[in-house]
Amino acid sequence: MATAVFRYQTKPEAADENLILIEKVFAELTAVAPANLTYASFRLDDGVTFVHVVDGEGLTDLAAFQKFQRDLADRFDGDLVREEATRIGSYSA
Repeated sequence: MATAVFRYQTKPEAADENLILIEKVFAELTAVAPANLTYASFRLDDGVTFVHVVDGEGLTDLAAFQKFQRDLADRFDGDLVREEATRIGSYSA
């Protein structure tokens, strides 16, 4: 199964709001626990670059994810880069 990797930068004043919206997505994921979905999100050290890794389906069905996406373009400072990747493996302790 292909994995999608998304990378973008937010405007500095929108970075914390973006983080809060992502945290709400994870809270809903914890509550709903969709099957066959792996999702990870990272905020890089510059504070404005975010990377999301999605493998599977169901993320776009979540209300919190729909809210996260709603004004995402307004938070951008640049373009969204999407790349397809193939998972070699993953580990979680």
